[in-house]
Amino acid sequence: MMRGGNREMRRMLDRMGLDMKELPNVQEVIIKTDKKEIIIPKPAVTEMKSKDNSIFQIIATSYEEKELETPIFSEEDIMLVSQQANVSAEVAANALKETGGDLARAILLLSTK
Repeated sequence: MMRGGNREMRRMLDRMGLDMKELPNVQEVIIKTDKKEIIIPKPAVTEMKSKDNSIFQIIATSYEEKELETPIFSEEDIMLVSQQANVSAEVAANALKETGGDLARAILLLSTK
């Protein structure tokens, strides 16, 4: 039964133009956000590839989360604060750190100085 289901799944993926394969010997996957990192040791990773993009499925038996001491802000956030408050990118990044990434508070903080 399982064998037939797997064959049907492969046919469906082929019709959708997706090629599915397991990535062998993956040692670690790290997912980084602006506030933390999620570290997944030895996951099972499957890639579904189409002509335009890839979808990765990650199956973890365990993982570790690390809070970042200094949040990472996107270039867009830094540029927005910089332009709105008419300050340098470095000053804008420091204001974002001070306000915990709150764009509006960072702009207000810099505008009222």
